[in-house]
Amino acid sequence: MLGGLTAYLEAIKQRDPAPRTRWEILLYPGVLALGLHRVAHWLFKGELYFLARLVNHISRFLTAIDIHPGATIGRNFFIDHGFTVIGETALIGDNVTIYQNVTLGGTNPANGVPGKRHPTIEDDVVIGSGAQVLGPITVGTRAKIGANAVVTRDVPEGAVMVGIPARQTLVDAQDYQKPFLPYGTVCTERFDPQTQQLELLRCEVEQLRIKLAALIEQRDGAPPAGPVHDDADGAERHRA
Repeated sequence: MLGGLTAYLEAIKQRDPAPRTRWEILLYPGVLALGLHRVAHWLFKGELYFLARLVNHISRFLTAIDIHPGATIGRNFFIDHGFTVIGETALIGDNVTIYQNVTLGGTNPANGVPGKRHPTIEDDVVIGSGAQVLGPITVGTRAKIGANAVVTRDVPEGAVMVGIPARQTLVDAQDYQKPFLPYGTVCTERFDPQTQQLELLRCEVEQLRIKLAALIEQRDGAPPAGPVHDDADGAERHRA
């Protein structure tokens, strides 16, 4: 059990550059909300609905995160900050990351899905802050939902969705297949606050290297200038 908790905390640390230790993550509201949801979900499956709701209300009071006891959540789920709402029939896969003010809500199930009012979020999905994912839709594996997007239709695997209503942006497959990169880590996959100055210098050197390579390429690719000739009386100059 302790090994599983350690692995979970390490999975969050890989997605959030802020904590300096794994144990600091235990104070995160998203971690507490998920832990209490595991208890509430166990009670819900045992048809102890009142107790499940009681645990849910305690969790919401402590964390400002409202996860219905009936929601099914996979491994390594991470809610970064609070004010998130997850509905009863939501189904969330493994390694999903959600930022603040996200709603996995329900709509009128007019599409013929019996008993399914809330979205299915597949593995490795990232949902930006303020996004609204509504209805019995499916968000495909490794998809990304932009901040404040409103999603009411199925999202293909690896797609990047932005806007109201959300629409798919054109992103190269090589980009969306890359591993999750925490915000604030522009040059390396991991960011250590204790070496912030070194990281910033590394970033500046990388940017200068790119600019230098572009200048060298531009210089080498330019056609050579012809020799300058003077006429007999030196009054006129022209290039060959």
